[in-house]
Amino acid sequence: MAEPTNPVNLVERFLETARTFPGRAAVHAADGSLTFEELAGRTARLAAALRALGVRPGDRVGVSLPRGTGWAVAPLAVWRAGAAYVPLDPAHPGERLAHIAADAGLRAVVAGAGPAAEWAEGLPVLDPDTAAPDTEHLDMAAPAAQADAEPSGRAGHPAASAYVIHTSGSSGLPKGVEVTHAGVAALVAGLEERGVYPSGHRVVAWNASLSFDASVQQWVRVCRGDTLVVLDDEDRTDPARLDALLDAYGVTDLDCTPSHWQLTGPGLRPGRPLRLLLGGEPVPAAMWRALAEDPAVEAWNLYGPTECTVDATATRITGTAPRLGEPLAGVRAQVLDEGLRPATTGELYLAGPGVAVGYVGRPGLTASRFVADPFATDGSRMYRTGDLVRWRADSGLEFLRRTDRQLKVRGFRVEPGELEDRLRGHAAVEAAVAVARTGPDGDTLLAAYCVLAPGARVTDAELSRHCGAALPAYFVPSVFVTVDALPLTPNGKVDTEALPPLPTAPAAGPESSGRAPEGPLEELIATVWAEVLGRDGVGAEANFFALGGHSLLALRVVSRLKKNAGIALRTKDVYRFPVLADLARHARSVQAPAAGETS
Repeated sequence: MAEPTNPVNLVERFLETARTFPGRAAVHAADGSLTFEELAGRTARLAAALRALGVRPGDRVGVSLPRGTGWAVAPLAVWRAGAAYVPLDPAHPGERLAHIAADAGLRAVVAGAGPAAEWAEGLPVLDPDTAAPDTEHLDMAAPAAQADAEPSGRAGHPAASAYVIHTSGSSGLPKGVEVTHAGVAALVAGLEERGVYPSGHRVVAWNASLSFDASVQQWVRVCRGDTLVVLDDEDRTDPARLDALLDAYGVTDLDCTPSHWQLTGPGLRPGRPLRLLLGGEPVPAAMWRALAEDPAVEAWNLYGPTECTVDATATRITGTAPRLGEPLAGVRAQVLDEGLRPATTGELYLAGPGVAVGYVGRPGLTASRFVADPFATDGSRMYRTGDLVRWRADSGLEFLRRTDRQLKVRGFRVEPGELEDRLRGHAAVEAAVAVARTGPDGDTLLAAYCVLAPGARVTDAELSRHCGAALPAYFVPSVFVTVDALPLTPNGKVDTEALPPLPTAPAAGPESSGRAPEGPLEELIATVWAEVLGRDGVGAEANFFALGGHSLLALRVVSRLKKNAGIALRTKDVYRFPVLADLARHARSVQAPAAGETS
């Protein structure tokens, strides 16, 4: 196994880039652009403000910002202050963000005006645009010189924590994965050595949310001198807007999930030269073959769990059969049987500098997933991925399936236990199980099978709202199925294979979806749904998810309503109000009546 070329301190690499190319564009976003010189200055000011608040090496700082230049400023500033950043998506429910903030033990939060107020009570909040600290929380005992100076030898130190990203937890609550600077530096070095990050200046579309680990291998490219283009939600989901943006900034590299590419790729200009990085879920065989045959696109398949610093394998998409390919330099991949003996087919274990410290505050869970490496002589650990794989004689590793119940739905990692725990918290639900199912269009849907309490009645919309009040939008099931009892295996576990099939969605149309839309707002939403879902005659009682909707399409609905009519909704609103008429009533309640619309 090859070792990566010497991974460098990424903070120092960024500062060197800023000195060498001060006028080069570092970040483009909807709220403006920054050169490397400007980005260096902004991060220095914010880092100084964090230190003035008492942030010290080893602390954790929350980052809760909408898509914009602040996405690049905040993590770099936290690193320059010697701390680790903890992303908190402002679109997620306040209850979930409050849990993450408490679980991570935040010292401060970087956020714009307003969004952190609900869940960050008691924590000092800094606005990255002004870098003006909340003077009420200033550490007045901190020497002025210390507030102005870089924490010598600590910013980007290999052993220091770089970030904590929370993933779905089987116990019902998200768990924080702590990753070191050594892991991030090894990731960059490994991707450079493999050719995923080519030499020379690149323009990179930053697509993933800051709260997902895929964002790390996108945003850290600014440290090596690449230019970041932060995609907003409309750019991400509207192929025409995305195509125009790629042209406007000369984007060379785009990173997304296969589900996202399936949604946007066909709408881009044919023959566009593009380096496409796919990850987060398996690449379908048909997509693999199409990309392998496309002379304009250089496509790569990336694989790796959050617990091993984003990516552990990478391979060019060529030939006809999907594969994970070879481990990156520095990654030790072991395929082992139940006795931890090497095998051709077995569970994948990963070792190397990318292995995370563990789960914050969960020593038992950490010990069960991060185990001693029997093949190492230095006492290091390896991570048990839960993925069943096999070695291929010609092309490295091939993914087969999960060994546990963890789900991947359009690139999002979902532990069924977290969703099931929330469903059982509803008074009407006695038992529940969450599974992934194939929808009518071949896409993956999250489905919940529920056993109701005796005499209880509940609508799908009520269950959607209940889930959406505490879980991210991608966690809310697209389909709810009521059953009399959950089928069990002989050993008493839920037999997911014996669950009934999903109900067949009725053909879209007013006659099968209740009354026809009434009024300008319902008619507008019906038109947008019809365009996004590729259906005609959507009725007022139609359910968005029963017609084939999912999280990416819900995001597209929100973007089009804002673009076409100035209606400001959130993706979670589509989950809370999946019936068209209900969504229209909600839209009417949160804004002034649109032109021609009566209340």
